[in-house]
Amino acid sequence: MRRMFLNGTAMSGQKDHGAVAGATFLGPARTAPHYRFFAVRDEFPGLFPVASGGMSIVGELYELPEEMLYRSLMPEEPRELELGTVELDNGDIVNAMILQPERLTPGDKVVDIADLGGFRAYQAHLAANAALGDVLDRP
Repeated sequence: MRRMFLNGTAMSGQKDHGAVAGATFLGPARTAPHYRFFAVRDEFPGLFPVASGGMSIVGELYELPEEMLYRSLMPEEPRELELGTVELDNGDIVNAMILQPERLTPGDKVVDIADLGGFRAYQAHLAANAALGDVLDRP
């Protein structure tokens, strides 16, 4: 069994949550403040460890079998991410997907969203901006 910190499209209510269907939800979780958090092409987020200037990032903690990790979750993950570990705010070390900047394609839209605290907050920000755009476009 693995404890896995999810912070993007595999969290509950997100498009890839089915990849962890049957995993045990252990509850909401936060990383220790050692990470920057980036939205890549507005499609998925990526955690990136930093020596200074890090933030605590919101996500969900699951316990899942190794088979589910490698046969269900990992195949859904973008190539820009790699399985690694993160420190949670309680000091626990758990698995998570870590952004590999060298795998980004030149010209990719990459936005630092660490100040928002989590991917859902970024999605809400995008939705609010889209709604504002709709209002401003009205005659």
